[in-house]
Amino acid sequence: MEVTAEFFKGDNYAALTGIKLLEVSKGHARAMLEINESHHNMFGMVHGGAIFTLADFAFGVASNSHGTVSVAINSCISFFRAATDGVLYAEAREISFHPKIASYIVEVTNAQNELIASFQGMVYRKKDPLKP
Repeated sequence: MEVTAEFFKGDNYAALTGIKLLEVSKGHARAMLEINESHHNMFGMVHGGAIFTLADFAFGVASNSHGTVSVAINSCISFFRAATDGVLYAEAREISFHPKIASYIVEVTNAQNELIASFQGMVYRKKDPLKP
């Protein structure tokens, strides 16, 4: 798991948005985003793209946690509740693992553990090993 955590330190976009990796294990990852004004849309709510980015990051970490390069081939998100401030958490878990294709669910919640969004993603696993 150290290789995965080390590898994702190089995710410049996640760093730019303020996403932090909290934990990673095989098929699982948890990340957080502390909301600030730069994450708001014109309505004062967290932009859907910021929420998607947080979910996508957790998905990427979880899917690469087996040590093989995995790339997204499909993803979708449903939004259930608006967020305006505080902290958002994304927890990704593997729901189907095969040598070439795997599927993940990511739940995005706030500090009160209210469901903000649900993300589902599928990856294609390459044969290349993940390198830090």
